[in-house]
Amino acid sequence: MNAPISPAPSRRDFVKAAAAVSSVLAAPAIVRGQNLNSKLQLAAIGCDGKGWSDTSEMATHDKIEHVAFCDIDTNRMVNVKKLKPEAPQFQDFREMLTQLGDKIDAVTVSTPDHMHAYCSLWAMRMGKHVYCQKPLTHNVWESRQVKLQAAKSGVITRLGNQIHSHEHYRTAVQTIQAGKIGKILRVHSWVGTTGHGKSGFIDRPKDTPAVPPTIAWDNWIGVAPMRPYADSKLRCYHPWGWRDFQDFGNGALGDFGCHILDPVYTALAIAGPSDDIQCSDHTGMNDEVWPAQEVIHFTVPGTQYTSGDRLKITWYDGGLQPGVSGSHVPAYRALPKSGSLFIGETGSLVLAHVGAPQVYLEGKEEPDPSALVKADNQNHYHGWVDGCLNGKQPTDGFDYGAMLTEAVLLGNIAIRFKGQTLKWDSANLKVTNIAEANQWVTRKYREGWEIKPVA
Repeated sequence: MNAPISPAPSRRDFVKAAAAVSSVLAAPAIVRGQNLNSKLQLAAIGCDGKGWSDTSEMATHDKIEHVAFCDIDTNRMVNVKKLKPEAPQFQDFREMLTQLGDKIDAVTVSTPDHMHAYCSLWAMRMGKHVYCQKPLTHNVWESRQVKLQAAKSGVITRLGNQIHSHEHYRTAVQTIQAGKIGKILRVHSWVGTTGHGKSGFIDRPKDTPAVPPTIAWDNWIGVAPMRPYADSKLRCYHPWGWRDFQDFGNGALGDFGCHILDPVYTALAIAGPSDDIQCSDHTGMNDEVWPAQEVIHFTVPGTQYTSGDRLKITWYDGGLQPGVSGSHVPAYRALPKSGSLFIGETGSLVLAHVGAPQVYLEGKEEPDPSALVKADNQNHYHGWVDGCLNGKQPTDGFDYGAMLTEAVLLGNIAIRFKGQTLKWDSANLKVTNIAEANQWVTRKYREGWEIKPVA
């Protein structure tokens, strides 16, 4: 196995090596010259937690071969070592990609949010297919760069919101698009998770022990401003609790928005992010962590599946939920802990987060299962692998994933301006009415970890 890198290769070394590899890969390699009997040579960036989930699921496809693994923490490589003991392991994905070159066809990116764009862009610029966890990026500008690079590189991509392919979500989408509850008037979506539920911190921990020899802390910090390591026993930063902190994660909205809002955007064929965004309430925030609870309103242009030329979608988290007033759901029916409520002209659909949808039709007290248009269950991971093998882009690629992520991340900008409505110009990546908000569209990147815009 590759030990912690010391001294670390310079960024110039990585760029030169990447350029050399890219020159060899004149086009994205669709598995050794499109030989469909070949296996997809896959590398994993992030090996435990969700990284292990992604890796183990990919491994169930009979036409993939894991050829390398990367994690900044060698203690989190136990499972992948058992899966493929002979595959080399790295603590810096840049070294992995530049050293192995065209021995890698594709990568999975299962890191904290703040490194999604950096890893995905690096891989795509080397002609690698990419499966990246949600949210696709940490800020709105990054989502646009990832979308542009995916198109420029011509690689097969997929967002890691695997419930997109689940029969429950697919059934809800097909039911709504079949007009079973009429045109959609209003949508509410919510999650029970709080903004700072994993670490419990509202500020940086005061305990800053030495970095363990198993952890490449500089690589973990990556594009974000440097800060001292904090003991994992405190459930802070690595490996847990990073979602709470604004420098690394995107709170409850970033964590679950791309899951729960996915069937909303898919079912209604919403083609772009909101142009009006308002956070009407939250429980307070500082410069470190996200609010514990929040209510955010998105207004999007209407589509063929909505009533009127504008649709309002409201997001709630931290245990907050909408009521059923104004819907076709009886008052005595409890809503699920997390999910969405679609209010249509002739009925309402309740879609639990990873639960079977229920349709309540006008004038009926009980849900009507006959109104559902049943869909099959698909394997989200296998769908991406198949796309890499046959060159066909599956749904939920980075074109769609960037748009959905942009919508979610705009909500996190609105949180900073409670009670004010942000007017968003998506074409120019700009808030037009509150100049101060535009500083949050992107971020200042740490020296040596800058992200180059797509030309």
